Amino acid sequence: MAVIAVDVGTSIVKAVVFDDGGSEVAVARRATEVRRPRPGWAEQDMDDVWHTVAAAIREVREQVREPIGFLAVTAQGDGCWPVDAAGRPTGPAILWSDGRTAAIVEEWRADGVLDAAFRRNGSLTFAGLPNALLTWLSRNDPDRLRRTASVLTCGGWVFHRLTGAIAVDESDASAPFLDLRTRRYDPAGLALFDLEWAAELLPEVRGDDRRTGGLTPAAAADLGLPADLPVVMAPYDIAATAMGTGAVADGQACSILGTTLCTEIVTTTPDTTGDPSGLTIAFDSTGHLLRAFPTLAGTEILTWAATLLGAGSPAELGRLALGAGPEPGGPLFLPYLSPAGERAPFLDPHARGTWWGLSLEHDRARVARSVFEGLTLVLKDCLAASRMPITELRLSGGGANSDQWCGLIADVTGVPVIRSTDTEVGAKGAFLSGLVATGRAPDLATAAQNHVRLRAVREPDAHLAKLYAHTYERFVELRDLTRPGWRRMADTLSDAPTGEEDERA
Repeated sequence: MAVIAVDVGTSIVKAVVFDDGGSEVAVARRATEVRRPRPGWAEQDMDDVWHTVAAAIREVREQVREPIGFLAVTAQGDGCWPVDAAGRPTGPAILWSDGRTAAIVEEWRADGVLDAAFRRNGSLTFAGLPNALLTWLSRNDPDRLRRTASVLTCGGWVFHRLTGAIAVDESDASAPFLDLRTRRYDPAGLALFDLEWAAELLPEVRGDDRRTGGLTPAAAADLGLPADLPVVMAPYDIAATAMGTGAVADGQACSILGTTLCTEIVTTTPDTTGDPSGLTIAFDSTGHLLRAFPTLAGTEILTWAATLLGAGSPAELGRLALGAGPEPGGPLFLPYLSPAGERAPFLDPHARGTWWGLSLEHDRARVARSVFEGLTLVLKDCLAASRMPITELRLSGGGANSDQWCGLIADVTGVPVIRSTDTEVGAKGAFLSGLVATGRAPDLATAAQNHVRLRAVREPDAHLAKLYAHTYERFVELRDLTRPGWRRMADTLSDAPTGEEDERA
C-alpha cells in the first residue's frame, strides 16, 4: 500500500507518496500565486489553488504503481476562504498574511477585546485571522457576505473539492472561536468580537474521530484515483509539521524554518496568563494542545537579503554570512519586514525592519550574518514567550537544510537541535494523522515512533550560548526602543500627501 499526502502551502503545493514504512517514494511540487492587489493585501484564486493541488496529485500518482490506501491533506491555516451554498468561491481567498484589518485589530486591542479573548482560549488575534477578516468584509464588502454560505480554511476548501463536505479541522478552528475544552465553537468568544451573526457561516468542526471522507466520483475521475478512497483532513500545516518531526508528547518542541518561522510546543494545559501572545491550537483528540508562535518573519527575508547584498540565493547568502564568526557588539537586525507587521510572539501591525549599529566597518558578510542572527533571535524570543522548559528543539522547513543555520539556532537558543530525515515534514505529519484516522495506527505517538526518523543531535556551544544570551537581551532592549518609531512612521505615512490634491488643483 502507498499513501498520498498533500501539503498545500502558501507558495508551493507538495504531493508526496509514502510507502508502508513511511519513506518518501515520490514528490511533486507545484507553485501557486499570491496576489497583492493593494499594499498589505494577500489573496489567492481558490480555483487556481484547487487546480494546482489536482495537478500535483496526478503527477505524483503517475510515479507509483502500488494501490493508494488513502489521501491525506494538510494546508496553510487561518485566512478566509468563503463559498456560496453551491460550494463555489464568492471571491478570492484572503490569506493569513493579509494586513488589511490592522485598524480593526487595533480597535480591539484598545478596547480590551484582544486581552479578553486570549483569556478565554489562549490565542491572540492578528490581522489574518477569520474574526478580523469577517469584520472587515462586513464593513467593506457586505454583498460578498450576503452571497457567502460558509467560510472555510484552505484545508477545508481542498477537502470540500475532494469529498463534497463542508467542514474544518479542529486545529484550524482553534483561533479564535474554539472552546478548547469542548472542541466546539464558543458563543461567548463570538460575542466578544460582535460576530454572533457569523455563527451560521462557520463549518462543522471535526476531530480525529471524524476527519475522514470519501473521494467523490468527480474528483476521482479528475485525479485518476478510485471513488470513495478515504480522504483525511489532517490538522493544518503548523500542527502537521510538529507531528511530522515527531513532536507529539507533552513538552516536545519544534520550529518551522519556512515562509513563517513558527515555534511550537506540545502541552496539555492552555496558558491564558501573562502577556497575550501566540496561538493555542487543538492538536489531537487525546487532549494535547499546541502552543504556537507563527511569526510573520520567515525565509522570504533571506531571499530579500540575498538580492539586496548581491548574494545570488539564500544558500549563497548563508555561506557568506555563516562563514564569519559572531561579533560581540556587532550590527543587530530586527527582521520585521512583513507589510502586516508582526503577530508573534508580540502583536504590532506597525512593526518594521531595523538595523542597529551599522557602520562603515561592516562588510557584506557581517550584514548577512546579522540577518541570520536576527531571524534566529526571533526563534529564541518565541521560546522565551512560551514560558515552558525546552530540552530539545526539532527543526523543519526549507531553512533546516542548512547545517550552519541549524548550528546557529542551537547556539543562540542554547537548546540541542535535531532534524528529520524527511524532506517534506508537513506531508509526513498528514500521513501520520491519516494512519490514526483510518485505523492503521492506534494513536499518534505510536505512528510517530514507528515512522519518524531523526538525524544526529547538534548540541549548543556553551561559550557561544552565553554570548548570544547577552545578544538576546540587546535584541529585546533595542526592539522596545524602536517600537515608538514604528508607530511614528505609520502615522507619518498615513498623513503624507498622495499627490491627488495637486492633480485636482
